[in-house]
Amino acid sequence: MDALQKQVLIELRTTIDDHGQMEYNTLRQSGTFFKKDRLDVLTYEEKTEDDMTTKNLITIQDGKVSVKRTGEVAMNQQFRADQITENVLKHPYGTIHMETYTNKITYQRLDEADMGKLAISYTVKLNGQEERKHELSLTFKEEG
Repeated sequence: MDALQKQVLIELRTTIDDHGQMEYNTLRQSGTFFKKDRLDVLTYEEKTEDDMTTKNLITIQDGKVSVKRTGEVAMNQQFRADQITENVLKHPYGTIHMETYTNKITYQRLDEADMGKLAISYTVKLNGQEERKHELSLTFKEEG
């Protein structure tokens, strides 16, 4: 199958439930969608208030998702349904060990609808502390 590349508008919403203390974040960004066979990849950059850039690479395959960040913040977080994965988050203030348990991954490909949708429900323990519940909702559609 031929590879496909499109410019897309991305909206990433995250919700963290820290025992009832809720935190919500939304990021809207232009990016690139790349598809080859059963592998879908999204790339985009985000800038902080102090003008630092973090590059994001999200790789989506059947049953697993990888989020790789490089730059001001660096990590390679793996999501595999019903499995625990570990990684290290590096940022200007230090290094954090992350243990992630993925409850559920649902994905609707961009070519099956007007909008691609990725949803991940998971828990995270930072440096062995108590786990927090996370919901990630990523939508993307062709620009234009």
